[in-house]
Parts: sequence; C-alpha cells; structure tokens
Amino acid sequence: MPKSPTLDEMMSSEIKRDIAERYFGFRKLIEEDELALSEKTRLYSYILEKRISFDLIRIYILLRKESIIREFLDLIGLHETLFYDPYLTQSSTIMKRVLSCQRFHGLFRSSRFKNFILACYENLIFHTELYHRKVSELQNEQIMITEEIKQFYRDNDLSVILHFLQSIGDPQVSGSMQGGLEIGLAEGLDKKLTITPPLPIEQILTIMPALKPLAEIKSSLKRLIKKAYLIQPPEILALFDRKDTECDRADTK
Repeated sequence: MPKSPTLDEMMSSEIKRDIAERYFGFRKLIEEDELALSEKTRLYSYILEKRISFDLIRIYILLRKESIIREFLDLIGLHETLFYDPYLTQSSTIMKRVLSCQRFHGLFRSSRFKNFILACYENLIFHTELYHRKVSELQNEQIMITEEIKQFYRDNDLSVILHFLQSIGDPQVSGSMQGGLEIGLAEGLDKKLTITPPLPIEQILTIMPALKPLAEIKSSLKRLIKKAYLIQPPEILALFDRKDTECDRADTK
C-alpha cells in the first residue's frame, strides 16, 4: 500500500499550493491586462500610422518644396519631419493614391488648392487631438497595471516567500516538515518569477506635440500655400481644374 502523507507533508503541500495560487492567479490577471493594453496600443497606433500620416503626406505633396514644408512644420509646432521623405513629392503613384477621391471646393483652381490644404490641416488637428486622448488613456492603464504590480509585491515579498519555501526543506529550520525547495533551486528564481510591468507608452508610440489651431496660423499658412501653388507641376494642378473628383464623375455615369 502507498504510504499516506504525514501531517507535516500535507501542511507543506497546502502552504505551497496557497502561495502558488495567489502568485499565479495574480500573474494571470496582470497578463490579461497587459494583453488588452497591447491590443489597444496596436489599434490606437492606426490613428497615427494611417490617419495622421495621410493628413501630413497630402500636405507635404502639395507644399512640394522641402523648405516650404519645414516652414509649415515650424509654423504648426511640429518640429520634426514626421512621415516625411523627399520621395513623396516625386512619386506620381503616391500622389494619385493620397489625392484620389478627394473633394475640392472653391470658385477658382487656386482657391480649391488653398481650401483643400486648409481642410487637410483641420483633419490633422482633429486626428491629432483624438490620438492624444487615446495615448492618455493608454498611459493611465499602463500606470494602473504598474501600480497593481508594485502593490502585489508590497503585500507579497517574493524573496521572503521563496526563502520560506526553501526553509521548509531544511530540517534544522522546519523540524520534521519536508517538501521545500531543494538547496540552490531558489537561487535566481525570484528574478525569473518577477512580473515585469509594461513599458511606458512613450517608449512604444510616437508622442506628438499639440498643434497650433488653424485660426492662430491661418494667415501665415495661406502665404505658404500661395508660394507652393506657384511651383506645382501640371499633373497636380490638373487635379484642381474641376470641383468634382474622379470618383464623383464615375458615380454619375
């Protein structure tokens, strides 16, 4: 017949099970929170990578000259060439992609050109403010998860727990109670079991500054637009010859 466990062995097993359930139960909750945070980060980065980038790239293409683009960035308070590449103003493929199916409003071609860039900047402001709200939400969640981990370790010192488990297997410390960690097994285990908090959001996503409102820079922006209009190639000017777009014309056929 198999030997029945002694009371000491049962107590040792119960203690270890309680510690394991407490630790791994909390770890599972944290991992679920981190997974949700990671998914939100991925989704919210779409606003930056798609919406904001397209707003900026449309403006870059139409401002065309790098010196005018840099004046624009300084004017709006974005002191880095985010999503900018000189190739943007040279590629007809990119130009057609980002300007296709856009609506142009205005009585004259020059006014349609100007109004479109102003509309692009208003979209940029909207998407940037939305992005700021999402980043703030992510930062709050990251801070909350980090504080939960710190509180857990304040309530449960992992080094003390591992030392206790090791001492269970030392007859000189625990008497007849056996079943602890073997000598040396706990060495470094606290580092392996440490729950690492998620990285700060600013290390994962680009943090954009608040851009200046259109009303504050409108006069200066119009001057830049006028300079840009004078250097447009025929293929871009042709896009602004009519108010309707290729998509609109296709819909009327």
